[in-house]
Amino acid sequence: MDSLMSNLSLWISSMRLRTLPLSVSGIIVASFLAAYNGYFDLRICILAILTTLSLQILSNLANDYGDGIKGTDNNERIGPERAIQSGKISPEQMFNAIKINILISIGLSFFLIFSAFGVKHFFLTLLFFILGIASVVAAIRYTVGTNAYGYKGLGDVFVFVFFGLISTMGCYVLYAKAMDHVTILPACTIGLLSAAVLNLNNMRDMISDKKSNKITLAVKLGAEKVKMYHIGLVVLAIVISALFGVLYYTLPYNLIFMIAYIPLIIHIFKVNKNEIPQLLDPELKKLALTTVLLSILLGIGHIL
Repeated sequence: MDSLMSNLSLWISSMRLRTLPLSVSGIIVASFLAAYNGYFDLRICILAILTTLSLQILSNLANDYGDGIKGTDNNERIGPERAIQSGKISPEQMFNAIKINILISIGLSFFLIFSAFGVKHFFLTLLFFILGIASVVAAIRYTVGTNAYGYKGLGDVFVFVFFGLISTMGCYVLYAKAMDHVTILPACTIGLLSAAVLNLNNMRDMISDKKSNKITLAVKLGAEKVKMYHIGLVVLAIVISALFGVLYYTLPYNLIFMIAYIPLIIHIFKVNKNEIPQLLDPELKKLALTTVLLSILLGIGHIL
């Protein structure tokens, strides 16, 4: 029993549960916006969350596998020890887990799309099947393969698109069967903050990534410029969300999401003053949870 629990704990750890709340931020915002416009459907909401979580877990496992077999995860890495890096899970076992997760992600995507569109919206069904496949491929190709985009400084772009634009705007379409301009600014806000979380992770691992030839955007920019880039991402997210609050303002309650600016501003100052990469690790969790908080408060404020 102890061995079984230990093995289960190891696999749960490899899924990196602390990354999961951030991944559903776009779903949260889209669901509130859909509810305001009378389109909310609990079944779609649950399936969208499960699908997103499955894709995030797939990305985490693939990241562990890709960095593990390439030797990027080594003793010089600052972040939490990865499964393959520890030797407790073999690359073959991780690869098998990835294949199972791909099937789960595709299955959940199918049920989500069918629940949202049925047989009445052929074009949207086709479009979302393509987006589903693209999401699976993007989750894997971040670190896996010879042309992994995470090793070419493109991770931030993919995170902005998939965690921000597709997650928020796409989820709203699942509810409403149509696009709506109200989703654009929140989608950009979530996308920018999600990119900031990834960038912070890459800032923490800059030294070991550079030695392992993992050329993230942080490695390309260097220690000082990447700070300015990071601060720019967070500040731009604040500005865009504030613009959303102004454009769609009806009552003071709409601006309740600005409470989340307090930890964001504190975060900016901490990153700007940071000289020790290890001290960035606690900021990862804070920034991710603040993004979730912002998405919840932005949604609640909109429907009040």
